[in-house]
Amino acid sequence: MNNMPESSLVDSFSPPNEFSQKKSFIEEILRIPFTENNYIRILENGEEIFQTILNSVSSARKIIFIEFYLFKDDDTGNTLAELLKEKSREGVTVYLLYDHFGSLLTSKDFWSELKKAGIKYHVSHPFKLFSPRRYIYRNHKKLLIVDGEKAFTGGFNIADEYHGFIKKKQKTWRDIGIYLEGPIVHSLSELFMKSWRRWKGIPIEFDSKTEYSMTGIQAIPIFASTGRARRRMRRLLIQSIKNSKNNIYITTAYFLPSRKLFEALEHAAKRGVLITLLLPGKSDIKSVYYASRAYYSKLLSAGVRIYNYQGTVLHAKTAVFDGIWSIVGSTNLDFQSLSRNDESNVGILDKSFSSKMIEVFNNDLQQSTKIIGDTWANRPFHQKILEKVFSFILKQI
Repeated sequence: MNNMPESSLVDSFSPPNEFSQKKSFIEEILRIPFTENNYIRILENGEEIFQTILNSVSSARKIIFIEFYLFKDDDTGNTLAELLKEKSREGVTVYLLYDHFGSLLTSKDFWSELKKAGIKYHVSHPFKLFSPRRYIYRNHKKLLIVDGEKAFTGGFNIADEYHGFIKKKQKTWRDIGIYLEGPIVHSLSELFMKSWRRWKGIPIEFDSKTEYSMTGIQAIPIFASTGRARRRMRRLLIQSIKNSKNNIYITTAYFLPSRKLFEALEHAAKRGVLITLLLPGKSDIKSVYYASRAYYSKLLSAGVRIYNYQGTVLHAKTAVFDGIWSIVGSTNLDFQSLSRNDESNVGILDKSFSSKMIEVFNNDLQQSTKIIGDTWANRPFHQKILEKVFSFILKQI
């Protein structure tokens, strides 16, 4: 935890032609254009995320869209639910999607009370007796939209561990979100309404287009709910690594890269790109935690810098490429996220925003330990065995 980030972690030089090149390959892969003139703010921790959400929901006048993997009936979930009920009684229409597996332990009474208050909800990826294999797919999105004007996304779910309402003196998980205004919110609203129809919701009649006079950030949705969209998301990540010339900063909760993704990182490091990975020092899923560590040795040999976050569970999912291209959202660098899940991310092409992202990244490095090659090679033998065992098992799933 006493490793200060190297000074090279804060530098970024991005000529205008590099900006244009990145924009071009991103739009080509995603097959959609960037939206312009957006306002986007980083929400640096759970307390800031949920206080901003509660404030925005309180101000809702017309409509609220919510789509989350996990919506618990704990203090955080109940606080938001009571506010949603109040807004529904005031005449605000509330649409809510939740993942069946992710919210499996949320009580039926909780959903019944929402329905009684007039809130419309559907479950995504429900278990079906005659196609149980489909249950491995998840709606891992995290999205909340108010009046088609304000939006939130990131790595967080609706639960105490992401907010700060923690009992037994446990620490809040480390997560990051973003608050958005501008034309990007219209794009996100359209994506929610498409998702709502997919899960048997009656089509929503709402014109989310709003006039904006601001000048600001270019942003693009990176959502994946189909095999084709997931392939584009994977290609975007790999090409973002391959096209990077200076530096890459990645934070992820679960790191089980595909062969192509791993090779892209390895080759980029070997050609001189400064790559820094911030990975969990502890995890809520021990099998993934140990399996991910099986990749460390080769990455360290290639020149990749690896840090383990200490003190609490790291759950954020962010990436910054060359100090101008950032991605924030729900996607982890593992097979489940990249090949099976429905995911929600926003890409931001802006040097000032990326600089702020790197600043947040550097702050997290100050609470992390750096993995040193020689020390890592001499780690306890039982850890090496666990890494090999869980790596082998997870590759079979």
